[in-house]
Amino acid sequence: MSKKQPTTLAFLFTPADSAAGADSNPHAKATTDVGETLDALSARFGDAVEEVIAYAGERTVRVDRNRIIDILTFLKRDQGYTYLADLGGVDRFTEDDRYEIMYNLVNMDRGKRIRVVIRVDEEHLVVPSATAVYKAADWNEREVWDMFGIRFEGHNDLRRMFMPEDFDYHPLRKEFPLLGVPGSLPLPPQTPSGGLTLDPFARAHGSVPPKSFDEPAGHDEPADQTSQPDQTTRP
Repeated sequence: MSKKQPTTLAFLFTPADSAAGADSNPHAKATTDVGETLDALSARFGDAVEEVIAYAGERTVRVDRNRIIDILTFLKRDQGYTYLADLGGVDRFTEDDRYEIMYNLVNMDRGKRIRVVIRVDEEHLVVPSATAVYKAADWNEREVWDMFGIRFEGHNDLRRMFMPEDFDYHPLRKEFPLLGVPGSLPLPPQTPSGGLTLDPFARAHGSVPPKSFDEPAGHDEPADQTSQPDQTTRP
């Protein structure tokens, strides 16, 4: 009886379509057709508009970070983008202009949205705060400071958002380990009455917590709880 020869697993794939132009993209939405806004920005700020990126019908405008407050003010007051939907950061992990800050703006009356971005070099992690233009930028800027370490000049309460104030790291930077930095942050105890631990791998290092039925009783419950019989009358 001949031995069955192994077969190669068939590799099934869907061929990638060639890139479609912005005008013919079937996913393009009218809300992101902001040609008039782009023209107004270029006419008003010239070289401060560094790049316009079109993808899937959406327009992203990269501008000079030193002019970001002037540009945001213009978009709000002259172009009607009164709603700051989101503000966030990105670590591009590049040699130059490593970080990027994005501002997603919406014109509620015309049903239009536009994304404005600035880039920040690692050697100078300070940008102007947008809170004077959009009050909603307050907590978003605090989150970017907490996660990336970018300071917003002019923010009146730039506390960390999630991490303790004395935490030495910014977790969304690409060099930050996925498992964290051992010893950098006290972790919850392994048992209800235990203390905090600085070891994220306590069990691997021999500290095995007791089973749930062996855990010591709390202050407000007896050590021995005898189960009561079911008093429900069944038909």
